[in-house]
Amino acid sequence: MPPEMPLECAPHTLLRIAGAHALIAPQEPPLWVGASIRRAPWVVMRRAEVRSGLMPVGVRGESRGERLAAWVDGATILETVTPCELTRRRTWQSSSRQHVVPALSALDAVHDIMSCRGFADAWGPTGSVGFELASGCATATVASDLDLALWTAQLPGIDLARSLLAALESLPVRGDVLLETPRGALALAEYAYGDRRVLLRTASGPLLVDRDDEGFVRGKTVAA
Repeated sequence: MPPEMPLECAPHTLLRIAGAHALIAPQEPPLWVGASIRRAPWVVMRRAEVRSGLMPVGVRGESRGERLAAWVDGATILETVTPCELTRRRTWQSSSRQHVVPALSALDAVHDIMSCRGFADAWGPTGSVGFELASGCATATVASDLDLALWTAQLPGIDLARSLLAALESLPVRGDVLLETPRGALALAEYAYGDRRVLLRTASGPLLVDRDDEGFVRGKTVAA
């Protein structure tokens, strides 16, 4: 099980809101935002710092170019769903599109891969797949990648990370895995095969950090 985190520390969490009027943005949102929220009144927690009770969220439209960074008051959030909750519920198994979208149909295999390596319900789908499973709105496509997040209090050893990456790469869908740690997130592929210095994504921005020979991130952080 992943370590329990307060809502403001959990990127990828899906939040259901009452409508576009709940969004707080520095400028007037583009027209697609209202249509998107009417279609699926869900936003995604961004990796940013909470400001005076305002949660950093992202709004997604129908195309990659339609993305909006905004904020919502925590008191206006109607429902929250984390990627790990989607995994625990095996939400994809009740999806009518499971056998149409490869990224959805691969999730049973991902569950087996994660479970046999000791991660069980510490992972969950993010991106378009996670959004679709939480909102019920068809968001993923036949060409969608499978974005995953894996929460761990301590980074796995390099051998385990490489074994996990190899197993996931054997699936018939392109995947992208983020290791979510108390210090921030890093790409599984970069951690498993990258240099000693890796990019750590934090609420205050990206950082370059060193890792030791056992694979644990440590040392002085350096602005990227």
